Amino acid sequence: MPDLAIARSELILGGQKSGKTARAEALAAAWLAQSPTHEAVYIATAQAWDEEMRERIARHRRDRAERVPRMRTVEEPLALAHAIGQNSRPDTLVVVDCLTLWLTALLMPAVALEGAPPQPTSVADAIRASAGPLVLISNEIGLGVVPLGRDVRRFVDALGTLNQQAAAACERVTLMSAGLPMTLKAPA
Repeated sequence: MPDLAIARSELILGGQKSGKTARAEALAAAWLAQSPTHEAVYIATAQAWDEEMRERIARHRRDRAERVPRMRTVEEPLALAHAIGQNSRPDTLVVVDCLTLWLTALLMPAVALEGAPPQPTSVADAIRASAGPLVLISNEIGLGVVPLGRDVRRFVDALGTLNQQAAAACERVTLMSAGLPMTLKAPA
């Protein structure tokens, strides 16, 4: 995968199965290869709401352990800014996978208060305060038609706002399509 230079912070956007996680894992492997003292932490935001998701999470854990064996996993579906702060150190690259599932958990009726907006600014603040390199993954879902339902429109709008705030806070922004990275924003 081209351009595996580690930025202070990178947002990786793309559709489902576009190569977002593969890029993040490649960046983590490159970071770990730079020094035996480097560490990598994977913050997983997914929750197993059904059997298919439980199986998917288990498969991702196994695959990740094979691809980047030195990367430690932390599961945090809600307190993302706190998890970033707790795991961020100058010698540690943190991967967040993904902002989309984190936002989903925040907006779910069982967790969110009706009408209470998510707090994307806390994530943007965590990006800026990160002590070490940070890689965030998020889906780009706003390229299609305007969704028909109110709740879906609210989610697409909220994710678009979150992605914009994360992109503004990150040093690099990469769009993945068909496994190919396209740099949207490069370090100055």
